[in-house]
Amino acid sequence: MSAEAEAGAVLELLARIDAGELGDPPTMVAYLAGRRVELAPGQLHVAGRRAVLLLAAGGDPRRELDVDDRAVKALAVDLHDEQRRAALVAGLDALALLARDLPRVREAVLFLAADIDLAWRLYALGLLAEYLGEQDSIE
Repeated sequence: MSAEAEAGAVLELLARIDAGELGDPPTMVAYLAGRRVELAPGQLHVAGRRAVLLLAAGGDPRRELDVDDRAVKALAVDLHDEQRRAALVAGLDALALLARDLPRVREAVLFLAADIDLAWRLYALGLLAEYLGEQDSIE
């Protein structure tokens, strides 16, 4: 995908987030900002499996995820390093420029920029939700 096409796709997603079509704006913005975060091949799978075990130990592994769930926090810790955190911040900065005319998205970006630890956990929540969705499609 060309850079122009990718920017158009991101703008479309941001507009849908702003319209309330895609869920909680801070969670969606954190996940979208995380596109800049590089993970080693297989790293999400290994960390995701551990997080799923924590979900299962806490009850129904298919329950709705929360930013304060043990599994989400464990995944955030497993994947954290300063370079990845800096990539998430860079992703938020890039989204801030695109969100000038999108009040809900702009507010979410500013909210996350003020609390990067929360932004990282929300990014992990998005990754875990994606991982669980992929596992459901395999089964």
